[in-house]
Amino acid sequence: MELLEGRPVNLEGRLPREVRTYDFLDSLGMEYKRTDHERTDTMEACNKVDTILGVVICKNLFLCNRQKTAFYLLMMPGDKKFKTKELSAQINSSRLSFAEPEDMLKYLDIEPGSVSIMGLINDKDHVVQLLIDEDVLKEEYIGCHPCVNTSSLKLHTEDVIEKFLPAVGHDYKTVHLVGED
Repeated sequence: MELLEGRPVNLEGRLPREVRTYDFLDSLGMEYKRTDHERTDTMEACNKVDTILGVVICKNLFLCNRQKTAFYLLMMPGDKKFKTKELSAQINSSRLSFAEPEDMLKYLDIEPGSVSIMGLINDKDHVVQLLIDEDVLKEEYIGCHPCVNTSSLKLHTEDVIEKFLPAVGHDYKTVHLVGED
């Protein structure tokens, strides 16, 4: 694995959702670095990629309320534990749970293990509410997948907030997660 500038030169064998991500970032003039790797289905697998990127890949959780009427994408540091109760109180939504894989595909065009803020490109109806832990916002860079978990990106946090989110028409809510019992 190595850290490369921008999009892959050869797009052969890349999924359309990944190519759309590069096209979108390039259309915004956003700089990013990329590395290709084996599938990373767990945070443990992401730790190896973190070393290459020089940044911790965010833990991205796709959540919903019990009625499946509200969907949330939570970005938090990979080393923090997620406590449902802690988040529920901040967003006034009880009974949060992980959303189904079908909902990930429907709203973000992403499969389990590939959840990423980049999926908001595909949320044209703005169904998903973005929640970002305050510690993620303090970092200079954000590490995430380009809608597939065989590549990872390193983006300036400022660019994600000031260029990417306005372009996809999404705002975000800052949350404070401690991750302790």
